[in-house]
Amino acid sequence: MKLDIACGNHKDLNWTGIDIQRLPGVDIVHDLNVHPWPIDSDSVDQAKAWHIVEHIPPVCVTEKGTRRPFMEFMDECWRVLKIGAKLDIETPYGSSDGFVHDPTHCNQVDEITFEHFDPDYGRYRTYQPKPWRIVDLRWTRDGNVNVVLKKREIGNW
Repeated sequence: MKLDIACGNHKDLNWTGIDIQRLPGVDIVHDLNVHPWPIDSDSVDQAKAWHIVEHIPPVCVTEKGTRRPFMEFMDECWRVLKIGAKLDIETPYGSSDGFVHDPTHCNQVDEITFEHFDPDYGRYRTYQPKPWRIVDLRWTRDGNVNVVLKKREIGNW
């Protein structure tokens, strides 16, 4: 399966789309902040999450304590992908006009953010989420961040 996460009404042909809204092309209607997603573990060959991570809160405090929804989102992507599968993320650069102008953007991402998910970088040790490898990373400060991550096996790095 190829999974288009938060596909909206612009899902690519031959991809399975998941989105919170029931729109044309959406195959799975589900709130991405509710886990687990209705997708089997280790069942996705490839995924993309374009223009969704900027909408996922980095931290929230509830009566049950502090949660990290963005970390949880990344761990859920990791759960559904097969080992070695790639996740392509595109999001506005955290200080760009494209990020700042939208009142629903709450998660600022830059070229360093994804080092927290790759054990090859010291920042990984801070939270130790499910492990990814940064395969490709491109950004412009006045545009977008695009990163391709590859799912690693736990303890295999």
